[in-house]
Amino acid sequence: MTDLISASKHALLSPNLFIRHTSGTRLRRYQQGVCEAVCDSVLNRRGLSFVVMFPRQSGKNELQAQLETYLLALFCNTPVEIVKVSPTLKPQAQNAMRRLERTLKKNLYLSSAWQKEAGTIYRVQEARIHFLSGAPESSIVGATASLLLEVDEAQDVLPAKFDKDIAPMTASTCATRVFWGTAWTSSSLLGRELRAASAAEKRDGVRRVFRLTADDVAAELPAYKASLADTLARLGRAHPLVRTQYYSEEIDGLGGLFPPDRLARMQSPAVTQIMSVVPEASKRYALLLDVAGADEGVRSADGSVEMANPGRDATALTLVEICLPENGGLPTYRPRLRRQWIGSDTAALLPQIRALALEWQVQTLVVDATGVGAGLTSMLESALPGRVKPFTFNVSSKSRLGWDFLGLVDSGRWQEDLYPPDAPGEQARWQREFFAQLAACQFEVLPGPEQRMKWSVPDGNRDAISGELMHDDWMLSAALAATLDGHDWPISSGPALIVPAKDPLKELDRGF
Repeated sequence: MTDLISASKHALLSPNLFIRHTSGTRLRRYQQGVCEAVCDSVLNRRGLSFVVMFPRQSGKNELQAQLETYLLALFCNTPVEIVKVSPTLKPQAQNAMRRLERTLKKNLYLSSAWQKEAGTIYRVQEARIHFLSGAPESSIVGATASLLLEVDEAQDVLPAKFDKDIAPMTASTCATRVFWGTAWTSSSLLGRELRAASAAEKRDGVRRVFRLTADDVAAELPAYKASLADTLARLGRAHPLVRTQYYSEEIDGLGGLFPPDRLARMQSPAVTQIMSVVPEASKRYALLLDVAGADEGVRSADGSVEMANPGRDATALTLVEICLPENGGLPTYRPRLRRQWIGSDTAALLPQIRALALEWQVQTLVVDATGVGAGLTSMLESALPGRVKPFTFNVSSKSRLGWDFLGLVDSGRWQEDLYPPDAPGEQARWQREFFAQLAACQFEVLPGPEQRMKWSVPDGNRDAISGELMHDDWMLSAALAATLDGHDWPISSGPALIVPAKDPLKELDRGF
Protein backbone atom coordinates (compact mmCIF):
# COMPACT_ATOMS: atom_id res chain seq x y z
CA MET A 1 0.00 0.00 0.00
CA THR A 2 2.86 2.38 0.81
CA ASP A 3 4.25 1.85 -2.66
CA LEU A 4 0.88 2.68 -4.23
CA ILE A 5 0.59 5.87 -2.19
CA SER A 6 4.09 6.87 -3.30
CA ALA A 7 3.28 5.99 -6.90
CA SER A 8 0.10 8.05 -6.82
CA LYS A 9 1.91 11.03 -5.30
CA HIS A 10 4.73 10.90 -7.83
CA ALA A 11 2.21 10.59 -10.66
CA LEU A 12 0.93 14.02 -9.70
CA LEU A 13 4.17 15.27 -11.14
CA SER A 14 4.40 15.59 -14.91
CA PRO A 15 4.18 12.22 -16.68
CA ASN A 16 7.70 12.60 -18.06
CA LEU A 17 9.14 13.20 -14.58
CA PHE A 18 7.19 10.25 -13.19
CA ILE A 19 8.49 7.94 -15.91
CA ARG A 20 12.08 9.07 -15.41
CA HIS A 21 11.93 8.79 -11.60
CA THR A 22 10.10 5.46 -11.32
CA SER A 23 11.56 3.51 -14.25
CA GLY A 24 14.84 5.23 -15.07
CA THR A 25 13.60 5.72 -18.63
CA ARG A 26 14.10 9.11 -20.23
CA LEU A 27 11.62 9.62 -23.04
CA ARG A 28 12.95 11.09 -26.26
CA ARG A 29 11.88 14.60 -27.16
CA TYR A 30 9.43 13.46 -29.79
CA GLN A 31 7.89 10.98 -27.31
CA GLN A 32 7.52 13.59 -24.56
CA GLY A 33 5.18 15.81 -26.55
CA VAL A 34 2.79 12.93 -27.24
CA CYS A 35 2.82 11.83 -23.61
CA GLU A 36 2.09 15.31 -22.27
CA ALA A 37 -0.72 16.02 -24.76
CA VAL A 38 -2.53 12.72 -24.15
CA CYS A 39 -2.23 12.98 -20.38
CA ASP A 40 -3.49 16.58 -20.41
CA SER A 41 -6.60 15.48 -22.31
CA VAL A 42 -7.17 12.57 -19.91
CA LEU A 43 -6.61 14.54 -16.70
CA ASN A 44 -8.77 17.47 -17.78
CA ARG A 45 -11.49 15.29 -19.32
CA ARG A 46 -11.12 16.99 -22.70
CA GLY A 47 -12.06 13.85 -24.67
CA LEU A 48 -9.74 14.66 -27.56
CA SER A 49 -8.84 12.24 -30.34
CA PHE A 50 -5.12 11.99 -31.17
CA VAL A 51 -3.34 10.44 -34.13
CA VAL A 52 0.24 9.32 -33.50
CA MET A 53 2.19 8.24 -36.59
CA PHE A 54 5.67 7.04 -35.72
CA PRO A 55 8.13 5.32 -38.06
CA ARG A 56 8.96 1.69 -37.43
CA GLN A 57 11.32 0.95 -34.54
CA SER A 58 11.13 4.49 -33.18
CA GLY A 59 9.82 3.69 -29.69
CA LYS A 60 6.05 3.88 -30.17
CA ASN A 61 5.35 0.71 -28.19
CA GLU A 62 7.67 1.70 -25.34
CA LEU A 63 5.88 5.05 -25.12
CA GLN A 64 2.50 3.30 -24.96
CA ALA A 65 3.59 1.04 -22.09
CA GLN A 66 5.06 3.94 -20.11
CA LEU A 67 1.95 6.07 -20.66
CA GLU A 68 -0.33 3.23 -19.54
CA THR A 69 1.78 2.59 -16.44
CA TYR A 70 1.63 6.27 -15.51
CA LEU A 71 -2.17 6.39 -15.80
CA LEU A 72 -2.62 3.17 -13.81
CA ALA A 73 -0.47 4.65 -11.04
CA LEU A 74 -2.19 8.02 -11.08
CA PHE A 75 -5.73 6.57 -10.98
CA CYS A 76 -4.99 3.51 -8.84
CA ASN A 77 -7.56 4.63 -6.23
CA THR A 78 -10.28 5.28 -8.81
CA PRO A 79 -12.38 2.64 -10.63
CA VAL A 80 -11.37 3.61 -14.17
CA GLU A 81 -11.02 1.54 -17.34
CA ILE A 82 -8.48 1.86 -20.14
CA VAL A 83 -9.21 -0.13 -23.28
CA LYS A 84 -6.49 -0.98 -25.79
CA VAL A 85 -7.48 -2.56 -29.11
CA SER A 86 -4.96 -4.26 -31.44
CA PRO A 87 -5.65 -5.68 -34.92
CA THR A 88 -5.22 -9.25 -33.63
CA LEU A 89 -5.12 -10.99 -30.27
CA LYS A 90 -2.20 -13.17 -31.33
CA PRO A 91 0.42 -11.87 -31.59
CA GLN A 92 -0.25 -8.13 -31.42
CA ALA A 93 -2.40 -7.79 -28.28
CA GLN A 94 -0.25 -10.40 -26.54
CA ASN A 95 2.90 -8.45 -27.45
CA ALA A 96 1.32 -5.29 -26.03
CA MET A 97 0.52 -7.13 -22.78
CA ARG A 98 4.08 -8.40 -22.49
CA ARG A 99 5.44 -4.87 -22.97
CA LEU A 100 3.17 -3.52 -20.23
CA GLU A 101 4.16 -6.36 -17.88
CA ARG A 102 7.82 -5.65 -18.49
CA THR A 103 7.30 -1.94 -17.76
CA LEU A 104 5.27 -2.61 -14.60
CA LYS A 105 7.92 -5.00 -13.28
CA LYS A 106 10.65 -2.38 -13.79
CA ASN A 107 8.65 0.39 -12.10
CA LEU A 108 9.99 1.48 -8.73
CA TYR A 109 6.59 1.43 -7.01
CA LEU A 110 4.41 -0.85 -9.08
CA SER A 111 6.65 -3.89 -9.55
CA SER A 112 4.64 -5.90 -6.99
CA ALA A 113 1.42 -3.89 -6.96
CA TRP A 114 -0.18 -5.03 -10.21
CA GLN A 115 -2.30 -8.09 -10.92
CA LYS A 116 -3.46 -9.88 -14.06
CA GLU A 117 -7.12 -10.79 -14.35
CA ALA A 118 -9.05 -12.94 -16.82
CA GLY A 119 -6.10 -13.33 -19.16
CA THR A 120 -6.27 -9.92 -20.86
CA ILE A 121 -6.92 -7.47 -17.98
CA TYR A 122 -4.26 -5.80 -15.83
CA ARG A 123 -5.18 -4.11 -12.55
CA VAL A 124 -3.41 -1.70 -10.23
CA GLN A 125 -5.75 -1.55 -7.24
CA GLU A 126 -8.94 -0.13 -8.77
CA ALA A 127 -7.60 1.00 -12.16
CA ARG A 128 -7.73 -1.49 -15.00
CA ILE A 129 -6.57 -1.81 -18.60
CA HIS A 130 -8.27 -4.25 -21.00
CA PHE A 131 -6.51 -5.65 -24.08
CA LEU A 132 -8.86 -6.58 -26.93
CA SER A 133 -8.64 -7.81 -30.50
CA GLY A 134 -9.96 -5.63 -33.31
CA ALA A 135 -10.08 -8.51 -35.78
CA PRO A 136 -13.28 -8.57 -37.87
CA GLU A 137 -14.50 -11.77 -36.20
CA SER A 138 -13.73 -10.73 -32.59
CA SER A 139 -16.57 -10.34 -30.10
CA ILE A 140 -15.76 -7.26 -28.01
CA VAL A 141 -19.10 -5.49 -27.71
CA GLY A 142 -19.82 -4.28 -24.19
CA ALA A 143 -16.44 -3.01 -23.02
CA THR A 144 -16.31 0.56 -21.71
CA ALA A 145 -13.35 2.93 -21.86
CA SER A 146 -13.93 5.42 -19.07
CA LEU A 147 -10.46 6.95 -19.08
CA LEU A 148 -8.70 6.21 -22.37
CA LEU A 149 -9.31 4.26 -25.58
CA GLU A 150 -6.25 3.24 -27.59
CA VAL A 151 -6.30 1.69 -31.05
CA ASP A 152 -2.86 0.31 -31.84
CA GLU A 153 -1.75 -0.22 -35.46
CA ALA A 154 -4.98 1.53 -36.40
CA GLN A 155 -4.13 1.30 -40.09
CA ASP A 156 -4.87 -2.44 -39.83
CA VAL A 157 -8.23 -2.19 -38.05
CA LEU A 158 -11.19 -2.02 -40.40
CA PRO A 159 -13.13 1.27 -40.16
CA ALA A 160 -16.41 -0.67 -40.10
CA LYS A 161 -15.20 -2.71 -37.11
CA PHE A 162 -14.21 0.44 -35.27
CA ASP A 163 -17.49 2.25 -35.96
CA LYS A 164 -19.67 -0.71 -34.96
CA ASP A 165 -17.84 -2.30 -32.02
CA ILE A 166 -15.08 0.00 -30.74
CA ALA A 167 -16.27 3.61 -30.99
CA PRO A 168 -19.31 2.97 -28.73
CA MET A 169 -16.90 2.16 -25.89
CA THR A 170 -16.51 5.92 -25.26
CA ALA A 171 -20.10 6.96 -26.05
CA SER A 172 -21.08 7.54 -22.41
CA THR A 173 -17.69 8.60 -21.07
CA CYS A 174 -16.21 11.04 -23.61
CA ALA A 175 -12.87 9.36 -22.98
CA THR A 176 -9.71 10.44 -24.75
CA ARG A 177 -8.91 8.38 -27.84
CA VAL A 178 -5.47 7.69 -29.34
CA PHE A 179 -4.97 6.11 -32.75
CA TRP A 180 -1.42 4.76 -32.98
CA GLY A 181 0.21 3.40 -36.11
CA THR A 182 2.22 3.91 -39.24
CA ALA A 183 0.89 5.50 -42.40
CA TRP A 184 -0.76 3.23 -44.93
CA THR A 185 -3.54 4.02 -47.37
CA SER A 186 -5.76 7.08 -47.17
CA SER A 187 -8.83 4.85 -46.76
CA SER A 188 -7.53 3.12 -43.62
CA LEU A 189 -8.93 3.90 -40.16
CA LEU A 190 -5.71 5.72 -39.28
CA GLY A 191 -5.95 7.77 -42.47
CA ARG A 192 -9.55 8.70 -41.79
CA GLU A 193 -8.85 9.75 -38.20
CA LEU A 194 -5.78 11.68 -39.36
CA ARG A 195 -7.97 13.93 -41.49
CA ALA A 196 -10.51 14.38 -38.71
CA ALA A 197 -7.83 15.28 -36.16
CA SER A 198 -6.13 17.66 -38.60
CA ALA A 199 -9.40 19.47 -39.23
CA ALA A 200 -10.02 19.79 -35.48
CA GLU A 201 -6.50 21.19 -35.03
CA LYS A 202 -7.23 23.94 -37.54
CA ARG A 203 -10.43 24.88 -35.76
CA ASP A 204 -9.06 25.35 -32.23
CA GLY A 205 -5.25 25.26 -32.54
CA VAL A 206 -4.87 22.34 -30.10
CA ARG A 207 -2.37 19.83 -31.38
CA ARG A 208 -3.84 16.41 -32.03
CA VAL A 209 -1.59 15.02 -34.78
CA PHE A 210 1.93 13.78 -34.06
CA ARG A 211 3.34 12.71 -37.43
CA LEU A 212 7.04 11.92 -37.36
CA THR A 213 9.42 10.83 -40.09
CA ALA A 214 12.50 8.66 -39.95
CA ASP A 215 14.60 11.82 -40.26
CA ASP A 216 13.09 13.13 -37.00
CA VAL A 217 14.04 9.93 -35.22
CA ALA A 218 17.50 9.80 -36.81
CA ALA A 219 18.21 13.30 -35.50
CA GLU A 220 18.09 11.88 -31.95
CA LEU A 221 19.38 8.36 -32.57
CA PRO A 222 22.63 7.92 -34.55
CA ALA A 223 22.13 4.12 -34.69
CA TYR A 224 18.71 4.63 -36.26
CA LYS A 225 20.28 6.92 -38.85
CA ALA A 226 22.68 4.17 -39.91
CA SER A 227 19.87 1.61 -40.13
CA LEU A 228 17.78 4.05 -42.18
CA ALA A 229 20.62 4.54 -44.66
CA ASP A 230 20.82 0.78 -45.14
CA THR A 231 17.07 0.54 -45.73
CA LEU A 232 17.12 3.35 -48.29
CA ALA A 233 19.99 1.68 -50.13
CA ARG A 234 18.11 -1.61 -50.20
CA LEU A 235 14.60 -0.43 -51.07
CA GLY A 236 14.91 3.14 -52.34
CA ARG A 237 13.16 6.26 -51.03
CA ALA A 238 10.15 5.80 -53.37
CA HIS A 239 9.29 2.28 -52.21
CA PRO A 240 5.76 2.19 -50.71
CA LEU A 241 6.99 0.57 -47.49
CA VAL A 242 9.69 3.23 -47.06
CA ARG A 243 7.21 6.02 -47.74
CA THR A 244 4.66 4.65 -45.27
CA GLN A 245 6.65 2.95 -42.53
CA TYR A 246 9.55 5.39 -42.40
CA TYR A 247 8.31 8.72 -43.73
CA SER A 248 4.64 8.62 -42.65
CA GLU A 249 3.38 9.26 -46.17
CA GLU A 250 0.09 7.72 -47.20
CA ILE A 251 -0.21 5.84 -50.46
CA ASP A 252 -3.28 5.23 -52.56
CA GLY A 253 -4.65 1.74 -52.05
CA LEU A 254 -5.47 1.33 -55.74
CA GLY A 255 -3.76 2.37 -58.95
CA GLY A 256 -0.93 1.72 -61.33
CA LEU A 257 1.99 -0.11 -59.77
CA PHE A 258 4.58 1.18 -62.25
CA PRO A 259 4.05 4.89 -62.94
CA PRO A 260 6.38 6.66 -65.40
CA ASP A 261 8.95 7.66 -62.77
CA ARG A 262 9.30 4.05 -61.60
CA LEU A 263 9.61 2.80 -65.18
CA ALA A 264 12.32 5.38 -65.77
CA ARG A 265 14.35 3.99 -62.84
CA MET A 266 14.41 0.60 -64.59
CA GLN A 267 16.03 1.93 -67.74
CA SER A 268 19.78 2.38 -68.02
CA PRO A 269 21.16 5.27 -70.09
CA ALA A 270 22.58 2.83 -72.62
CA VAL A 271 20.76 2.17 -75.88
CA THR A 272 21.60 -1.00 -77.76
CA GLN A 273 20.65 -2.71 -80.97
CA ILE A 274 21.51 -6.15 -79.58
CA MET A 275 20.61 -7.49 -76.15
CA SER A 276 21.67 -11.11 -76.66
CA VAL A 277 25.39 -10.77 -75.95
CA VAL A 278 27.87 -13.62 -75.95
CA PRO A 279 28.21 -15.20 -72.50
CA GLU A 280 31.37 -14.20 -70.64
CA ALA A 281 33.03 -16.70 -68.34
CA SER A 282 33.87 -14.05 -65.76
CA LYS A 283 30.24 -13.00 -65.28
CA ARG A 284 27.37 -14.49 -63.32
CA TYR A 285 24.00 -15.27 -64.85
CA ALA A 286 20.60 -16.36 -63.57
CA LEU A 287 17.56 -17.57 -65.40
CA LEU A 288 14.02 -16.51 -64.42
CA LEU A 289 11.19 -18.64 -65.77
CA ASP A 290 7.46 -17.94 -65.52
CA VAL A 291 5.63 -21.05 -66.73
CA ALA A 292 2.41 -20.75 -68.76
CA GLY A 293 -0.63 -20.77 -66.55
CA ALA A 294 1.21 -19.76 -63.36
CA ASP A 295 -1.35 -17.09 -62.60
CA GLU A 296 -4.33 -19.27 -63.43
CA GLY A 297 -5.86 -20.60 -60.27
CA VAL A 298 -3.66 -18.91 -57.67
CA ARG A 299 -4.59 -20.76 -54.49
CA SER A 300 -5.09 -18.90 -51.21
CA ALA A 301 -4.49 -20.23 -47.71
CA ASP A 302 -8.15 -21.26 -47.28
CA GLY A 303 -8.08 -23.38 -50.43
CA SER A 304 -10.02 -21.01 -52.65
CA VAL A 305 -8.74 -20.10 -56.11
CA GLU A 306 -8.31 -16.59 -57.44
CA MET A 307 -8.16 -16.05 -61.19
CA ALA A 308 -5.85 -13.04 -61.40
CA ASN A 309 -5.51 -13.10 -65.19
CA PRO A 310 -7.18 -16.05 -66.94
CA GLY A 311 -6.07 -17.09 -70.40
CA ARG A 312 -2.33 -16.71 -70.04
CA ASP A 313 -0.67 -19.26 -72.31
CA ALA A 314 2.96 -18.21 -72.74
CA THR A 315 6.06 -19.35 -70.87
CA ALA A 316 8.42 -16.41 -70.45
CA LEU A 317 12.15 -16.64 -69.73
CA THR A 318 14.37 -13.74 -68.72
CA LEU A 319 18.11 -14.30 -68.47
CA VAL A 320 19.86 -11.71 -66.29
CA GLU A 321 23.45 -10.83 -65.54
CA ILE A 322 24.19 -10.54 -61.81
CA CYS A 323 26.29 -7.45 -61.11
CA LEU A 324 27.71 -7.43 -57.58
CA PRO A 325 28.97 -4.11 -56.18
CA GLU A 326 32.67 -4.05 -55.31
CA ASN A 327 32.04 -2.79 -51.79
CA GLY A 328 29.41 -5.43 -51.02
CA GLY A 329 25.66 -5.03 -50.87
CA LEU A 330 22.81 -6.25 -53.03
CA PRO A 331 23.26 -7.05 -56.73
CA THR A 332 22.00 -5.22 -59.79
CA TYR A 333 20.17 -7.27 -62.43
CA ARG A 334 20.68 -6.61 -66.15
CA PRO A 335 18.53 -8.54 -68.66
CA ARG A 336 20.63 -10.09 -71.41
CA LEU A 337 18.18 -12.39 -73.16
CA ARG A 338 14.45 -13.08 -73.37
CA ARG A 339 12.68 -16.13 -74.74
CA GLN A 340 9.01 -16.96 -75.04
CA TRP A 341 7.14 -20.18 -75.84
CA ILE A 342 3.45 -20.28 -76.61
CA GLY A 343 1.61 -23.57 -76.33
CA SER A 344 4.77 -25.64 -75.78
CA ASP A 345 4.59 -28.70 -73.51
CA THR A 346 7.20 -29.75 -71.00
CA ALA A 347 8.87 -32.20 -73.34
CA ALA A 348 9.62 -29.38 -75.76
CA LEU A 349 10.62 -26.82 -73.12
CA LEU A 350 13.05 -28.90 -71.07
CA PRO A 351 15.86 -29.38 -73.65
CA GLN A 352 15.71 -25.74 -74.77
CA ILE A 353 15.90 -24.35 -71.25
CA ARG A 354 18.67 -26.76 -70.32
CA ALA A 355 20.63 -25.82 -73.43
CA LEU A 356 20.38 -22.10 -72.56
CA ALA A 357 21.51 -22.79 -68.99
CA LEU A 358 24.50 -24.75 -70.22
CA GLU A 359 25.44 -22.17 -72.86
CA TRP A 360 25.35 -19.29 -70.39
CA GLN A 361 26.71 -21.30 -67.43
CA VAL A 362 23.74 -20.13 -65.38
CA GLN A 363 24.38 -20.38 -61.65
CA THR A 364 20.74 -20.26 -60.56
CA LEU A 365 17.41 -20.94 -62.25
CA VAL A 366 14.34 -19.51 -60.50
CA VAL A 367 11.44 -21.54 -61.86
CA ASP A 368 7.72 -21.04 -61.35
CA ALA A 369 6.66 -24.33 -59.76
CA THR A 370 2.94 -23.53 -59.59
CA GLY A 371 0.50 -25.97 -61.14
CA VAL A 372 1.85 -27.29 -64.44
CA GLY A 373 5.22 -25.72 -63.58
CA ALA A 374 5.81 -28.31 -60.86
CA GLY A 375 6.61 -31.06 -63.37
CA LEU A 376 8.99 -28.90 -65.38
CA THR A 377 10.69 -27.76 -62.19
CA SER A 378 11.25 -31.35 -61.10
CA MET A 379 12.80 -32.28 -64.44
CA LEU A 380 15.04 -29.21 -64.42
CA GLU A 381 16.22 -30.11 -60.91
CA SER A 382 17.30 -33.49 -62.26
CA ALA A 383 18.89 -32.00 -65.37
CA LEU A 384 20.70 -29.19 -63.54
CA PRO A 385 21.24 -30.41 -59.98
CA GLY A 386 21.83 -27.78 -57.31
CA ARG A 387 20.93 -24.89 -59.59
CA VAL A 388 17.11 -24.76 -59.53
CA LYS A 389 15.22 -22.54 -57.09
CA PRO A 390 11.46 -23.33 -57.19
CA PHE A 391 8.92 -20.59 -56.55
CA THR A 392 5.24 -21.33 -55.94
CA PHE A 393 2.70 -18.58 -56.52
CA ASN A 394 -0.15 -18.12 -54.05
CA VAL A 395 -1.88 -15.05 -52.66
CA SER A 396 0.70 -14.54 -49.91
CA SER A 397 3.86 -15.36 -51.88
CA LYS A 398 2.85 -13.21 -54.84
CA SER A 399 2.22 -10.28 -52.51
CA ARG A 400 5.68 -10.65 -50.95
CA LEU A 401 7.24 -10.98 -54.39
CA GLY A 402 5.53 -7.78 -55.50
CA TRP A 403 6.79 -5.80 -52.51
CA ASP A 404 10.30 -7.23 -52.91
CA PHE A 405 10.39 -6.49 -56.64
CA LEU A 406 9.35 -2.90 -55.96
CA GLY A 407 12.27 -2.61 -53.54
CA LEU A 408 14.62 -3.91 -56.20
CA VAL A 409 13.25 -1.47 -58.80
CA ASP A 410 13.08 1.57 -56.53
CA SER A 411 16.68 1.12 -55.44
CA GLY A 412 17.76 1.19 -59.10
CA ARG A 413 18.84 -2.45 -59.20
CA TRP A 414 16.97 -3.46 -62.37
CA GLN A 415 18.85 -1.91 -65.28
CA GLU A 416 17.50 -2.42 -68.77
CA ASP A 417 19.53 -1.44 -71.85
CA LEU A 418 16.91 0.00 -74.17
CA TYR A 419 16.36 -0.79 -77.81
CA PRO A 420 15.49 2.11 -80.10
CA PRO A 421 11.70 2.47 -80.41
CA ASP A 422 11.67 1.17 -83.99
CA ALA A 423 14.25 -1.63 -83.50
CA PRO A 424 13.25 -4.86 -85.28
CA GLY A 425 13.54 -8.41 -83.97
CA GLU A 426 12.07 -10.52 -81.22
CA GLN A 427 14.27 -9.20 -78.42
CA ALA A 428 13.21 -5.61 -79.06
CA ARG A 429 9.55 -6.63 -79.37
CA TRP A 430 9.65 -8.64 -76.15
CA GLN A 431 11.27 -5.74 -74.32
CA ARG A 432 8.47 -3.44 -75.50
CA GLU A 433 5.90 -6.02 -74.31
CA PHE A 434 7.62 -6.16 -70.92
CA PHE A 435 7.38 -2.41 -70.39
CA ALA A 436 3.82 -2.36 -71.72
CA GLN A 437 2.84 -5.00 -69.14
CA LEU A 438 4.46 -2.98 -66.37
CA ALA A 439 2.62 0.17 -67.45
CA ALA A 440 -0.69 -1.70 -67.49
CA CYS A 441 -0.19 -3.42 -64.11
CA GLN A 442 -2.71 -2.40 -61.43
CA PHE A 443 -2.45 -3.03 -57.70
CA GLU A 444 -4.70 -3.13 -54.69
CA VAL A 445 -3.53 -3.06 -51.08
CA LEU A 446 -5.80 -5.26 -49.00
CA PRO A 447 -6.82 -4.24 -45.47
CA GLY A 448 -5.34 -6.13 -42.56
CA PRO A 449 -2.04 -6.57 -40.75
CA GLU A 450 -0.60 -8.81 -43.50
CA GLN A 451 -0.37 -5.77 -45.83
CA ARG A 452 -1.06 -8.01 -48.79
CA MET A 453 -0.96 -6.59 -52.27
CA LYS A 454 -2.79 -7.91 -55.31
CA TRP A 455 -1.06 -6.94 -58.53
CA SER A 456 -1.59 -8.00 -62.12
CA VAL A 457 -2.46 -6.80 -65.60
CA PRO A 458 -6.27 -6.60 -65.54
CA ASP A 459 -8.05 -9.18 -67.64
CA GLY A 460 -9.06 -7.85 -71.06
CA ASN A 461 -6.28 -5.29 -71.47
CA ARG A 462 -5.01 -5.06 -75.04
CA ASP A 463 -1.68 -3.91 -76.37
CA ALA A 464 -1.96 -0.39 -77.78
CA ILE A 465 0.10 -1.27 -80.86
CA SER A 466 -0.80 -4.85 -81.75
CA GLY A 467 -4.30 -4.90 -80.28
CA GLU A 468 -3.62 -8.34 -78.81
CA LEU A 469 -4.67 -9.32 -75.31
CA MET A 470 -2.00 -8.33 -72.81
CA HIS A 471 -0.75 -10.73 -70.15
CA ASP A 472 1.86 -10.41 -67.43
CA ASP A 473 4.30 -13.22 -68.21
CA TRP A 474 7.30 -10.95 -68.78
CA MET A 475 6.53 -8.96 -65.64
CA LEU A 476 6.29 -12.05 -63.42
CA SER A 477 9.41 -13.53 -64.95
CA ALA A 478 11.38 -10.38 -64.12
CA ALA A 479 9.89 -10.16 -60.62
CA LEU A 480 11.39 -13.55 -59.76
CA ALA A 481 14.75 -11.75 -59.62
CA ALA A 482 13.70 -10.47 -56.19
CA THR A 483 14.10 -14.00 -54.81
CA LEU A 484 17.81 -13.84 -55.64
CA ASP A 485 18.64 -10.99 -53.25
CA GLY A 486 19.41 -13.44 -50.46
CA HIS A 487 21.48 -15.75 -52.67
CA ASP A 488 25.08 -16.37 -51.67
CA TRP A 489 26.92 -15.79 -54.94
CA PRO A 490 30.34 -17.45 -55.22
CA ILE A 491 33.32 -15.25 -55.94
CA SER A 492 33.92 -16.87 -59.32
CA SER A 493 31.37 -17.86 -61.88
CA GLY A 494 31.37 -21.35 -60.37
CA PRO A 495 31.89 -24.78 -61.84
CA ALA A 496 30.54 -25.56 -65.23
CA LEU A 497 27.12 -27.13 -65.42
CA ILE A 498 27.54 -30.85 -65.86
CA VAL A 499 24.83 -32.94 -67.46
CA PRO A 500 24.09 -35.93 -65.20
CA ALA A 501 25.08 -39.34 -66.49
CA LYS A 502 21.42 -40.30 -66.38
CA ASP A 503 19.95 -37.93 -68.95
CA PRO A 504 16.47 -36.82 -67.77
CA LEU A 505 15.46 -36.24 -71.37
CA LYS A 506 15.49 -39.98 -71.83
CA GLU A 507 13.11 -40.28 -68.90
CA LEU A 508 10.46 -37.99 -70.37
CA ASP A 509 8.19 -40.78 -71.45
CA ARG A 510 8.23 -42.24 -67.96
CA GLY A 511 7.96 -38.92 -66.12
CA PHE A 512 5.18 -37.30 -68.15
